[in-house]
Amino acid sequence: MEVKIMSDDQQKLARYAKALGHPVRVYVMQLLGQQSCCYSGDLSEELPIAKSTLSQHLKELKDAGLIQGEIEAPRIKYCVNKENWSEAQELFKTFFKI
Repeated sequence: MEVKIMSDDQQKLARYAKALGHPVRVYVMQLLGQQSCCYSGDLSEELPIAKSTLSQHLKELKDAGLIQGEIEAPRIKYCVNKENWSEAQELFKTFFKI
């Protein structure tokens, strides 16, 4: 029998924190939060980093559930996952009240 030490909320908070643990990803979240959606090509014009590096950052945010991507060939449109972003905000608020 496995004893669970970390709660689901603690695990989610850690995953969101890890995804936001790089300035480029924080920038992307702030940029996407200011508009409804953005195409990956537009993001690569905004940021002075290689497209492959940007792709890795977007993958990290997407894997954490903070953003979602929709393929509109030949581009990918990214938007904030509002449900998960709200959950992350609540988890961080609770955490920072400690």
